[in-house]
Amino acid sequence: MKIIWLGHSGFRIEIEGAVLLIDPWFEGNPMFPKGREDEAVAGATHILVTHGHGDHAANALAIAKKRGIPIACIHELSEIFSADGATTIGFGKGGTIDLAGAKVSLVNACHSASLDYRGFPLGVAGSEAGFMIGGEGHMIYVSGDTTIMADMAWMGEYYRPDIGILCAGGQYTMDMKMAAWAAKKYFDFKTVIPCHYKTFPILAQSAEDLKAGLPGVNVVEPEVMGVIEV
Repeated sequence: MKIIWLGHSGFRIEIEGAVLLIDPWFEGNPMFPKGREDEAVAGATHILVTHGHGDHAANALAIAKKRGIPIACIHELSEIFSADGATTIGFGKGGTIDLAGAKVSLVNACHSASLDYRGFPLGVAGSEAGFMIGGEGHMIYVSGDTTIMADMAWMGEYYRPDIGILCAGGQYTMDMKMAAWAAKKYFDFKTVIPCHYKTFPILAQSAEDLKAGLPGVNVVEPEVMGVIEV
């Protein structure tokens, strides 16, 4: 299995027979190197979108239509993408779909979910979510944008993820210390990868507090377009 950071909250995950693009955001993303978009999406089979904010969803439609691949996301957002010409797979929290052998479940997050990149007034786009992605003997928890929430208790016990991809930049989501506290209290991760940080000066610029709060856990500070093999 390969996990590749696309900057901010974007990831490419190669798992089972799937190549999943999670919240791919290239235009306006200062973390992503110009000219490497085609490399990032080559061979992609599906797009997963956690919620409707522009730094997660704004490029999904164009990628889906250009590549001829479906977008999987919460039902209401899938209807919006579908009306704009994309093939979609809508599902709800608690639902699980099979994407070329990878089992993807939609789980709760605590944030907001307006379409803030399509002009005002802000459109409703369902609600914010995260993903549990199972395959190749691993379970990956993609938190999406969230703060600590009590739901993490049952999610950790039920799905038992060993890999956590956690938002941790602060200001709009958990910060590094909160992400470490949640990981230690609710989960038993072997590997933790922070995201939603470094992108802008207002966000955390390092994961030192996350590492300090998770002794014994492999905390990987990803490099954009670098490969993490699990």
